[in-house]
Amino acid sequence: MPSFDAVGELSIHDAQRFVQQSLAQADDGELFIEKRQSESLVFDDGKLKSASSDDGQGFGLRAVAGETAAYAHSSDLSFSALKRAGETTETILRHGRSRMVSDPPQRSNRKLYGDFNPADMMGFAEKVALLQKVDAFARGLDERVRQVSVSLGTDFQDVTIIRPDGELFHDVRPLVRFNVSVTTDNGTLQGQGSDGFGGRALPASYLTEERWQDATQEALRQAVVALEAGAAPAGEMDVLLGPGWPGILLHEAIGHGLEGDFNRKGSSAFSGLMGQRIAAEDVSVVDDGTLPDRRGSLTIDDEGTASNCTPLIENGILVGYMQDRMNARLMGVKPTGNGRRQSYAHAPMPRMTNTYMLNGKRTPEEILASM
Repeated sequence: MPSFDAVGELSIHDAQRFVQQSLAQADDGELFIEKRQSESLVFDDGKLKSASSDDGQGFGLRAVAGETAAYAHSSDLSFSALKRAGETTETILRHGRSRMVSDPPQRSNRKLYGDFNPADMMGFAEKVALLQKVDAFARGLDERVRQVSVSLGTDFQDVTIIRPDGELFHDVRPLVRFNVSVTTDNGTLQGQGSDGFGGRALPASYLTEERWQDATQEALRQAVVALEAGAAPAGEMDVLLGPGWPGILLHEAIGHGLEGDFNRKGSSAFSGLMGQRIAAEDVSVVDDGTLPDRRGSLTIDDEGTASNCTPLIENGILVGYMQDRMNARLMGVKPTGNGRRQSYAHAPMPRMTNTYMLNGKRTPEEILASM
């Protein structure tokens, strides 16, 4: 059932009817209702350093007219609070009327993850015992290990979206995160390393002994390399990046620049370059929110649009941007399922899901030999 069905006086029927009335003259908009629970455990310096749990709920009402978006939110899930939000958005939009109405999102039967709360999948004592095991394992690997920090976090988000036509969308989003950091010391120098994993599958599928041991050994490897490494060379030079965490550079240098709002406003380095070459011929980049159980994946985005695999760069040519509904409408294209929001207290904007470079035609050895 949708998250707010039995919360206070706010029923599905009342909310749908109100949204249809209050957004009747808007170009677009939605009511976004969220219930969220998060938990975090940190085992540091040989003991449980912190354990926290947080619950929150609320709604955000958005009305869009042209380039103007009015947004009102509240942690009070009641019909009276919803009426006040409607009055606020009406006041903001009173002088910004436009009628460039957006087509409603298309429904999808695809489900990319389960309807479970990961915090409930393990008991508290079991979680603490796991962190203790990781700590002991790390310290037993190398006598140079001086500090170990292990964290386990879970997040559970239940969202309901009501569109201006009264159409209702619902999604339950689990998330698990594990990280281990290791500090080494040889008496002269210190080294640090970290590794981790996570996603939207059941915790038991991630927190296997093999998985956390591999992560711990990788964190130690990095920390030991730091003890033995010389000074990095300075100046400009060609650098060969492997798969994995170097993808963060792609995320920052390319990904954000291909988000629709920056390009509509002309503030991106890629603005106005659609159809032009912006990368080498072997480079193709996609944003894919449809990968099952991945951390960035969404069955639907925060506007109700089904996630997609969106081509951004094909063989070096810029072919697409990531879009939410408002920017897509203003740019005359279709939404790509990238409408994301920080919480119910924030309006959506076009942001990444899983953005990565596709495999090329050459082996790593061939690339290295070409440098």
